[in-house]
Amino acid sequence: MADDLRVPERTPAPGRPGPDMIRIEHVSKRFALRHARALKELVFAAMQRKKLAETFLALDDVDLSIRAGETVGLIGFNGSGKSTLLKTISGVLFPDRGRVLLRGRVAGLIEVGAGFHPDLSGRENVYLNGAILGMSREQIDAKFDEIVAFSEIEEFIDTDVKYYSSGMFLRLAFSVAVHTEPDIFLVDEILSVGDEPFQRKCLDRIRELQQAGRTMVIVSHELDMLEELCTRIVVLRRGRVVHDGDPGEAVRTLRTS
Repeated sequence: MADDLRVPERTPAPGRPGPDMIRIEHVSKRFALRHARALKELVFAAMQRKKLAETFLALDDVDLSIRAGETVGLIGFNGSGKSTLLKTISGVLFPDRGRVLLRGRVAGLIEVGAGFHPDLSGRENVYLNGAILGMSREQIDAKFDEIVAFSEIEEFIDTDVKYYSSGMFLRLAFSVAVHTEPDIFLVDEILSVGDEPFQRKCLDRIRELQQAGRTMVIVSHELDMLEELCTRIVVLRRGRVVHDGDPGEAVRTLRTS
């Protein structure tokens, strides 16, 4: 998991940014790329002392700070490191170099249905996922009806989730995550799944979280939506930050690169 951000609490003056909620300090992450080969080819390569795998630098010395109340978008072409960075912030991945420091409760929608058990019902998964995200049984009890109503799958709440469509997974997963009242909310492309009315409902809920002062990091290819939603956008290219600032300028940077 990411380390706790031990920064003295302070109340920001009106109009000034709050304390850091996320610090990404010189983070690098490398993956091994193994190509499928027949056994004969592997033996031959080993005899010839050839490399059996190549490495890919997904994140290269990324250094960022995100303050309380900011909504930060991460954009870039496929393979730029967006999702890897988000997973590193969430604690799903660990950096090879550097560190990530966090303050407060984190809720992440990194993959549709992540944290759901296929052989449990929707009701049981609400309690399971809520507990994973740090809610007590009493807190889940108090929020349960609201969670189910938001998801709009009341009719299927006692059905095993292995029978759910991807859209139903999304509705329930998103609903649980946003009702945990997280301090930091991480979203990866999940708003592109589901029908248009539910997407609008998700965006409305995200705006409510913004107004409540929550900190958000969002990965999406929907550049126009991010430009409207975010206070700041980071552009990644080959694992490195090439722009960090004004959303409109960030989108233009990506589109002209």
